[in-house]
Amino acid sequence: MPIYEYQAISPENGCTKCKKGFEYIQNIDERPLSFCPYCGETVKKIISWCHAAIIEQSSEYANVHRKVTGYEKEGMYSHAAELADKYSHKTNDSHLKERALDDYKKAGYNLNAATDNND
Repeated sequence: MPIYEYQAISPENGCTKCKKGFEYIQNIDERPLSFCPYCGETVKKIISWCHAAIIEQSSEYANVHRKVTGYEKEGMYSHAAELADKYSHKTNDSHLKERALDDYKKAGYNLNAATDNND
């Protein structure tokens, strides 16, 4: 069932619900409310703000993630780690860097020894 939003036509006369607006669940074929169900003040249906987040990814980003996932599924963790590590440096993607470190561990690399040798 859809959720519709309503607000008092004269907010100064409305209750705490319809003064600022309220949500109301109705069947799609029901007539819009004319009066606030809480205080009886005249209300109007208002346009809802969309609260969805859309994140666009570049084709390169999607391709890298697809390849890394493919390598992981095949158990080729060193390949997955290398690709994820390289791309994370390029894009400063901390999530992908963590994934690379995890894949290095799964591939049998001793990350503590690798960082000790670089000091």
